[in-house]
Amino acid sequence: MPWARCKKEKEKEKEREKEKEKEKEEKEEEEEKEKEKEKEKEKEKEKEKEKEKEKEKKRKRKRKRKRKRKREKEKVKVKVKVKEKEKEEEEEKEKEKEKEKEKEKEEEKEEEEEAEEEKEKGEHED
Repeated sequence: MPWARCKKEKEKEKEREKEKEKEKEEKEEEEEKEKEKEKEKEKEKEKEKEKEKEKEKKRKRKRKRKRKRKREKEKVKVKVKVKEKEKEEEEEKEKEKEKEKEKEKEEEKEEEEEAEEEKEKGEHED
């Protein structure tokens, strides 16, 4: 009856082989699932990176616009200051002209008075 035992042993061996094969397949499937999970994680990471890039782009554009507006405001301020300064200078010139006219009038008046005095002196001497 050793052949019966041998047959049983062979059957057991086959059974073990089948079990090993099954385990191997399960392990491969598990590894495949893990790879899929990793791929999904990578995709998510990529999406996050893209989102961050977009956010950064928006921030940069916003900062750029803000700086541009600030520069424009500064330019306007400078223009206003220049115009104010020009206006002040113009007013100053006008004041100087007025002073000059007043001075001339005063000098004319003095000359007239002197001429009057000379006339009077001339009349008295006669």
